[in-house]
Amino acid sequence: MKHIISFIYSSLVIINPWYNVKTMHTNIRGDILSGITVAIIALPLALAFGEISQLGPVAGIWGAIAGGIIGGLFGGCMVGVSGPTAPKAAQIATFMSLFVIGSTDKPDLVAAFSIIFLSGLVLVFISLLKISRFIHLTPYSVIAGFMCGIGVIVILTQINAFLGLEAEKNIHSVIQNFSKNLKNANTDALFVALPSLFILFSWSRLEQKIDLLKNIPSPLVALIAGTSIASVMGLNIPYIGDKMGGAKEAEIFSLYLPDLTRFSEFIIPAFALAGLAILDSLLSCKVADNMTGEHHSSDKETFGQGMANIAAGLVGGVTTATATMRTVANIKFGGKTPLASIVHGLTLLGILLGLGFLVEAIPTACLAAILFKVGIDIMDYRILPIIKKLPTTDLIVFIIVLFVTVYEDLMVAVAIGVIFAVLKSLSEIKSIIKSNFTHKIIPLQDSQYSPKEMNNEMLNKLPVLVLQPNGPLFFATIEKLIQTYSRVKKHELLIVDLSKVTMIDLSGAFSIEDLIIGARKNGIKVLTTNASSEVNNVLSNLGFIKKIGSENYNKSYDSVTSFINERYNIKIS
Repeated sequence: MKHIISFIYSSLVIINPWYNVKTMHTNIRGDILSGITVAIIALPLALAFGEISQLGPVAGIWGAIAGGIIGGLFGGCMVGVSGPTAPKAAQIATFMSLFVIGSTDKPDLVAAFSIIFLSGLVLVFISLLKISRFIHLTPYSVIAGFMCGIGVIVILTQINAFLGLEAEKNIHSVIQNFSKNLKNANTDALFVALPSLFILFSWSRLEQKIDLLKNIPSPLVALIAGTSIASVMGLNIPYIGDKMGGAKEAEIFSLYLPDLTRFSEFIIPAFALAGLAILDSLLSCKVADNMTGEHHSSDKETFGQGMANIAAGLVGGVTTATATMRTVANIKFGGKTPLASIVHGLTLLGILLGLGFLVEAIPTACLAAILFKVGIDIMDYRILPIIKKLPTTDLIVFIIVLFVTVYEDLMVAVAIGVIFAVLKSLSEIKSIIKSNFTHKIIPLQDSQYSPKEMNNEMLNKLPVLVLQPNGPLFFATIEKLIQTYSRVKKHELLIVDLSKVTMIDLSGAFSIEDLIIGARKNGIKVLTTNASSEVNNVLSNLGFIKKIGSENYNKSYDSVTSFINERYNIKIS
C-alpha cells in the first residue's frame, strides 16, 4: 500500500502543471520579450520542418504552437522551448512514404496525425514509469552517428527544393536521380536559394563586426531576403502557397481525431516516434542545464512532450520535441520560466491567424536553403575532427549508426548502435563490479596534495577540492561522476586526480572535458593530475589536452603542491 501511495504521489508531481505556473511571475518582462523573439526565429524553421515532414508548412506552425504552449505548461525544463525538430520531421517523412491513400501516392494525413497522437500517449506512459532518465546511458558514439545521419538526411531531402524541383519519394531516389535533377534544375530557384544560403553562412561573421546584428536571427533575414527577391523578380518557382492550396480558415483549423481502429498498424511507428522524442528532448535539456546550471526533470519533460504531441496530433501539427536552437536562443534572450515558451506559442498562433498571406508568398527554395544550413549545423563537429583517432569500437558504432540512419530507419539505427555499445561494455561492466568503483570528492586536508606546513583548521579554510574518479570511466558511469561533483561546496581550485581511472572511452573523455569547461565558466581553476599512460593516450588523441591547455594537464605531485603554496601564499618553513 505504501508503494502504491508513493507511486501516485510521484505521478501527481509529474503531471501537475502548478510548479511551472507558479514560477511565471518571476521574470514576466524578460520572458515575454524572449518568447516573441524566439517565435520570430521559430517561424521559418517551423515552416521548413513542416515542409520536410511532408505534412505541409501550416502543420509545422501548429506543431510549434502545440509544443510551445503545452510543452511549456507541463515540461520539466524551465527554459526549454518545444516544437518541430529536424530529426522528428525527417522521421515523419519516412512514415509518410509508408502511409498513402490507395494508388494516388497522396499522404494519409489521418494516419500521420494518429501516429503523432499515439506517440504522445506512449510518452505519457513512459514518463509515469519513470524510465526517461536512462537516456543518459546512450553512448556518445551512438548519439554522434545518429545526429550526423540526420544532418545528411535533411541535406539530401532538400536538394530538389533547392533546385526548384518536386521532392523525391525517398533518399534512395534522391541519390539515384541526382545527376538528372541537376541537369533539369530550375535556374530561377537558384536566384533565391543561393543568396539565402550566402546570408545564413556569412551572418556569424557579420555579427562579429556589427553589434546591432547579434539579436537578429539569420533564418529570418534569409527568409525576408529570399521572399523579396522572388517577389521583385516575379520568379516562376514553387511557393508555400502552392503547397497550402489556397487553404482557408476552415482548413487551417482542421481537427484530426485518431483512427484507433488501426491501432496495431500505428503503434510501432508511434513507439519509434516517442523514442526519438525522448532522445531529442533530453539531449536539448542537457544543453540547457550546462548553460544555466539548473537541472531538468527528465520524467516531467517526457510527460510535457507527451501532452504536446497529443495536442499536435489533434490539431494537425508536426510532432514536437524540446528544440535545442530555440532553447539556446531563449536562454540568450533572457527567458527564465515556462512563460517564455508559452508566449512563443501564442505569438506563432497570432501570426498564423493574421499573417497567413505572407507565409504563402515564401518560396520553397528559401526554406530549402534554411534547412540545408540546419542539416550542416546538426552534424556533430565535436567528433568529426577526431574521427580517425577514435577507439576502434566507437568508430565502428558511429559508422554503422550513421549509415543505417541514412539508408534504413532512424530508430533501427539507434537500436543497432546501443546493441553494439552494450556488447562492448559487457567486459567493462564486469570490471566495474569487481572494482566496486566510486567517485570521491576529497577535502584538501585528506589528500596527498595537502601542504604539510598547515594544520587541519587552516587547511579547511582553503577553497580547494580534489575530485578522484575511481574505476572505468565510460558512458555507464559518467552520470555518477557528474552527480558527485554537482553536490560539492563552493571552491576556487579543483584538482582532478585521474590516478585511479583504469580506462576511459569517448563518453568519459567528453564528460570530464565538459565538467572542466563548466567549472572554468564559474571562475574555478582546474588542474588534472596522474593520468595513466593508457588514459593519457586516449585523451591526447581526442584533443582533450589542447582544449583544457597543456599547462593544466597531468601535472605532477610537486607542481600541484607548489601551485597551491604559491596561490594561497603558504610560507614553507
